[in-house]
This record gives sequence, structure tokens and C-alpha cells, in this order.
Amino acid sequence: MHLFVHADQRQFSLRDKDARVTGAGWTDLALTWRIGAEPRALAVVTARSDLVEAAVTVHSASPPLLSDASHAVEADLEVPSGTLVVSGPADYPSQERSFDLAAGRYRARVSYVPSGPPDAEWNDFEYGEHYRYLIDLWPSPAPADVAVLRQGPEVWDG
Repeated sequence: MHLFVHADQRQFSLRDKDARVTGAGWTDLALTWRIGAEPRALAVVTARSDLVEAAVTVHSASPPLLSDASHAVEADLEVPSGTLVVSGPADYPSQERSFDLAAGRYRARVSYVPSGPPDAEWNDFEYGEHYRYLIDLWPSPAPADVAVLRQGPEVWDG
């Protein structure tokens, strides 16, 4: 699923339809990881507080790491309802995107791929680099900790 998300407050989330992002995932390491992980929600840190390009792909197994990703991080995401919601923090319910998948626990890899501006209206007064946020999901039978597979530069958001 390809989409554009309003990453207000430099973030957007993926969550089970019956969950809310509570902020429990914002640990001291979350900004380094660039992901706030909660059992049924993930907050993805973005380089801009703006409209950003994202894509969600469901796989049957772990896909290869993208060679052009400057940062890549994995975390568990439980989707017990079978409906995944993608939204920005200021989105109204009518602006949220959702899609159905098999209920269960998934491993989510977020890859930060440098790009130009999205093919949609964006705020040219906002500072920060443009990235495509590519989220790969696959079933995960056992829980695992957050894992940074590729650490991007420390200063990356303008």
C-alpha cells in the first residue's frame, strides 16, 4: 500500500485498529532508533513535520534489507483485530488509512530511503530531509526486541 501521511510532530503511526499510541514507546533510545515501539502500535519518527511518502508491504517471511536505506529498524507489532491503521497524530478518523491482514504478531521493518519531495503537495517552508518510509511486515511467531539493522547519521532531520 503506497500512501502519503501527514507526519505532524515529525511522526506517524501504524497500529491495530483497537489501539491508540500511548507514548509508552518513547524511551531514551527511541529517537536513536527512530521508532517508538508499543505492543500494538509503532510511532515512526520522520525527518520532517510534513506530508511524507510511505509504503506498507506484507510478506510471508523477512525480506532482504534494502541496499539504499540509510537507516533500518525492526520491532514487533501485534495486530489482534486483523486491521492495521496508518495515520498521522493530527489525523481525523476519516483521514486514517486502514487495511486488513491476518490477525497476529508481525515483525515490522522500517527502512528510511533518501528521496526527493513526494509526488503530492508538501510544505516547502518545512525543514528536514525527504525520505520514503518503507514498512515491511511479516508474521513473527515469537516476540523480539527492537533491532537497529542500519544506523543512519546522528544528525538527519535538518
